Amino acid sequence: MPDMTLRQIEVIRAVMLTGTISGAAEMLNVSAPGISRLVKHTEESLGLRLFERKAGLFVPSVEAARVFDQLREVYKGVENLHLAVGALQKGEDVRLPFATAPSIAQFIAARVMRRVRSRYQDLFVDLNVLKIEETVDYLLLDRGEFVIMSSPVANAAIENEEIAEGRLVAILPEGHALAGQEVVSARELAAEPLIGVDPFDPFGRLLARPFEVAGVRPHYAMRGRFAQTLVSMVRHGLGVAVIDEFSVAEVYMPGLVRRPLQEDVPVKSFVSRKKGRVLSGFAEFTIAQFRRELGKAVADGPALRRKA
Repeated sequence: MPDMTLRQIEVIRAVMLTGTISGAAEMLNVSAPGISRLVKHTEESLGLRLFERKAGLFVPSVEAARVFDQLREVYKGVENLHLAVGALQKGEDVRLPFATAPSIAQFIAARVMRRVRSRYQDLFVDLNVLKIEETVDYLLLDRGEFVIMSSPVANAAIENEEIAEGRLVAILPEGHALAGQEVVSARELAAEPLIGVDPFDPFGRLLARPFEVAGVRPHYAMRGRFAQTLVSMVRHGLGVAVIDEFSVAEVYMPGLVRRPLQEDVPVKSFVSRKKGRVLSGFAEFTIAQFRRELGKAVADGPALRRKA
């Protein structure tokens, strides 16, 4: 017996539901002659009469009862498939685990999540905040699909892709003597109560680079572990700091002034994933939004510093 196509199944079901060729044509938004020809062709190819014509209506024939039982099951499966695809498109019953560096989590991640949630309303997002040394286990043990970091993850089983490049900036309390300058040097910052991150930490080494370029050895009055800690302490007037511009990528930050550094030190963002892992469509979309928002933060950087 020849196979029935999904189109034939759809048409036969429409005739069965409506009882007429014209009703099936209206239901499927096609011409009635096309429906009639397809029903006739299907009956001929199957060698089976599917319908009996009674009082102008098409009634399923007795001998085709088993066929129609199977048609119902097939169509139910097709409907379930459509529902499943629709649920996936909205993110229903799907989990997206990923992680970012603390500096990215501060402001950029929230903007990205706003875009992701507007696209996938029911997607469950599991966002972790990691230090660079925590990323290897996170990725290789499949705890998340990807991480966004300010430096590449050094491991042969992990692949890194650069997605943005920004700059380090100086942050000062409002009213600070250096806040009136257009540009601040590392030497000037080193003469102030300086807040930093342990230079043996990868992020701390990055933040210490302007002082290396200037040939100045920084003496820290205070240290924190995360970018948010540095920003908070500066806002409360406890000192000055160097930070990546992604950590202060917000238009309104009361108590804080951002200024370009005389020493031009780039800071890059990378997406890292387990080598060979195929990412979900949700992850790919999210990474694209990180690329967009990080790029926008770099483009808006000069304007933000002027407003600050």
